[in-house]
This record gives sequence, structure tokens and C-alpha cells, in this order.
Amino acid sequence: MKVNNPVDRYHVKITSRERVLDIGGGNHPLKRADVVVDKYEADNTHRGGNLTFYKHQKFINADGTHLPFNDKEFDYVNCCHVAEHVPDPARFFDEIARVGKRGYLEVPSLIGEFLAPKASHTWVSLEVDNKLVMMKKSDLGIDKAQLDFGKLFLAHMSDNFLAYKILIHQYPDLFTVRQQWKEKIEYQINPTDEYTINLFKNPWQEDVIRERFKAKSKFKDTLEVGTTFLKLFTGKIGRSLISNR
Repeated sequence: MKVNNPVDRYHVKITSRERVLDIGGGNHPLKRADVVVDKYEADNTHRGGNLTFYKHQKFINADGTHLPFNDKEFDYVNCCHVAEHVPDPARFFDEIARVGKRGYLEVPSLIGEFLAPKASHTWVSLEVDNKLVMMKKSDLGIDKAQLDFGKLFLAHMSDNFLAYKILIHQYPDLFTVRQQWKEKIEYQINPTDEYTINLFKNPWQEDVIRERFKAKSKFKDTLEVGTTFLKLFTGKIGRSLISNR
């Protein structure tokens, strides 16, 4: 079941004693992971660079739908930007929950896929009633060639504009669906109910927008922007000092 919606995979609590698995770490594995699994050792079609893992990590070449681990072998399972690639996400989610007691799951959102589409992505996602809902891109007609603003939003803006970083930190749902789960992952693949289908296929009306991106009071909004600015600014200074050393 869903526990919460962290900002990202770095805003979760994992104790030093917990055994951690990263599924599909690719070229950017979770450093805290003890074991990293990836289906492709040499093929970079589904990732942004060569396969990478740290010296302390054990690498295992395996398919995420057939993991070579015992039930609940891991205390925590991290899986970021993998499920949108797999042919059978239902089986994939069940397998993740089988080997892990709890974990973190992240996939591109419907909005994110429109702004930064990837040919290697089969599915688009939304969270509806605390469930991760996925629909095939081909059923929505967005698997065809379309304008790709990924380099603008995911690279240029993210690297160079503090205001944009604050926006994404405050509203991560713009680009991704993120859930921290426990015991099992609650999902729905290719929904059939009219309400959910409309979320994927029709323009969002004002009531939907207000519900999915709830407005905050000016005081709360200002306070959160200021807090986020301090976190990002101090973090940048800290990283700069470390790199200089």
C-alpha cells in the first residue's frame, strides 16, 4: 500500500542496517543500494549512459519480472524510471513487492511524457485514488513522433535556473509519479472506468486541475518557496566546497 509521496528517492529514510536493492539502476544507481539489478549490461537503449555501479555494490544481471531472490529478502527496494519500459508492469510490480518489504517507485507522469517523450517508454502514468495507474502510450496516440522538450526542461532549465528547480521541488508531480510503498504496490493497468480514462485522454478541466494541483495560501506558498530556496542554495554551496577540496 502507498505510504506517502516523497519529493524524490533521496527524501526517504533508510536505516544503515537495512538491506537495499536497486532495480534498473542503469547509469545512475542509488548509492545506498547493496545490490543492483539490471536487465541490460551493454544495451543503452533504455538508459542515458553506460551501466554503472559502485565498488560496494553487487551487480546481478536479471529481468525485473523474474528476480533471483527469496521472498522479502530485501528491507527496501528502489526502482526509478523502469516500469514505463517493461512489457508487463503488473507482473513487474508484484515481483518487486515479493522480494521487498517496502520501497520507492518513480515513473514519468502523463505531463512529463508529453513534454519529454521517450521512444523507449511503453506506458504513461498518473496517481489516482492512491493507486499507480498506467496506460499504454499507443492507446493514447502519443507514441507517434512529437516535439521533444526534454533537453529544455530536464537539462537546460534544471541545470541553470534556480526558480525552475524550486518549482520542480515544490511540484514534483509535474513530471513524475512517486510513491513510497509498504507490503505491496497498488496499481491499475489500462483502466476501464470512465473517470480515469478521461484523465488520460481528455483535456483537464479546471476542477481536475484544482484537485490534482491544490492551491496554497500565499503565506504557505511563500514560506515553502523560501525553505526550498535555502535547501537548494546551501546544498549547492556545500557541493561546491566539497568539489573545491
